[in-house]
Amino acid sequence: MYVGWNMKTSLMTVTPETSVFKARDIMDTHKIKHLPVTDGKGHLVGILTDRDLREAWASPATTLSVHELTYVLQKLNVGSIMNKKVITASPDMSIERAARIIHDHKIGALPVVKDKLLVGIITVTDLMELLLTALGMSDDSKRISLMVRDRIGVLAEVGRLMSQADINIRSVMIMPLTGYSDVWQLIMRVNMIHFSRAVEILKSADYRILTEYVEDLSPYLSDIP
Repeated sequence: MYVGWNMKTSLMTVTPETSVFKARDIMDTHKIKHLPVTDGKGHLVGILTDRDLREAWASPATTLSVHELTYVLQKLNVGSIMNKKVITASPDMSIERAARIIHDHKIGALPVVKDKLLVGIITVTDLMELLLTALGMSDDSKRISLMVRDRIGVLAEVGRLMSQADINIRSVMIMPLTGYSDVWQLIMRVNMIHFSRAVEILKSADYRILTEYVEDLSPYLSDIP
């Protein structure tokens, strides 16, 4: 998956000259937390966040009256409070790279730039929706966790067992099990109507299966094939 396939392209933007009152109205009306700032010709020059607006509203509040505060803010424009050092993505950036950048820099969104022009934006919410889609979350599927050794061929074995039983795997994810260097979780979802049969088949093949949370994993980790 790539950023360009999943970014929002219908964008609300402002210019540095836009008043902070107008910017706040745009954010409130469209229920967004990030406003790219352009020069009016599509070139990104900054980004404004809801945090920037909250800080602008709060900073003089302790020393100014409501009337004075309103007067000051009416004179304030986006260019005065926006972040000019913007971290961006490109349409051909992988989703996992975008997620890593957002995580490492503790930001909520990445404007997407191509040929020096703003073409989209991807947010933490967009990434969460993609994760849920990748995990196969739906009302008609159910989750199975297998505790497996870190070895070649385990995914192919599980896939073959499901294929032979004519059970469709809706999604699959493999990730290390925290605290165990050589044990991984193979997490898959199957159609609800096939769940019980899938569990039975996997258990008969000696796979260690979890279908719900348990605090002590040790009984499930002994003699893992």
